[in-house]
Amino acid sequence: MAASALIPACVDAVKIPVIQAGGVADGRGFVAALSLGAEGVMMGTRFTASKECAFHPRLKEWFTQLTEKDTMLVHRAINNLERVVRTPFTEKILELEEKGTPTEQILPLIAGERVRSAYETGETANAMVTAGQTVGLIHEILSVKEIIDGIISQAGKIIEKLNKIEKS
Repeated sequence: MAASALIPACVDAVKIPVIQAGGVADGRGFVAALSLGAEGVMMGTRFTASKECAFHPRLKEWFTQLTEKDTMLVHRAINNLERVVRTPFTEKILELEEKGTPTEQILPLIAGERVRSAYETGETANAMVTAGQTVGLIHEILSVKEIIDGIISQAGKIIEKLNKIEKS
C-alpha cells in the first residue's frame, strides 16, 4: 500500500493537515490513515453505494458484488491515471491505450456523457465507471449516516483493542 509510505512522508514534509484520499471504506482504513499521521480521510467509492448517492440503484447493487480485483488502471496514455471497474469496455480502452492509439480516437470513448449516462441508467456496457479497490469492502447499500456511524464504531473498537495491547 503506497499510503503507508506516502502519508508519513507528506506529513513530515508539510505544515498543514494531511487528508488521506483513497483506500478507506471502513473503520480499519480510517484508523490506519490516522496512525500514518493523516488528520482525516476523503472517501469516494464507499459513498457512491450509499442511499443518498444519485447513482442508479442497479449501479450501486453492482458495486456490492465486486471485489478489489475487479478494478484496473486506465489513462496512462494521457497522464491522468484513473481506477475503474474492469469490464469488457474498459479492457478495450486499455488495449487501445497500450497499442498507442491516438488520444483523439480514444477521447470519444471516455467522454463524460457516457459516464453520466451510466450513472443515471445503471447501464455500464459502454462507459467507464470509476471505483477504487475499496469497492470490495462494500457489501450493502447504507445511508451516509449508517456508513459514518459504522466507521466510527469499528474504529473505536480497534482503538480499544490497541489500547489493551499497549497496557499488557
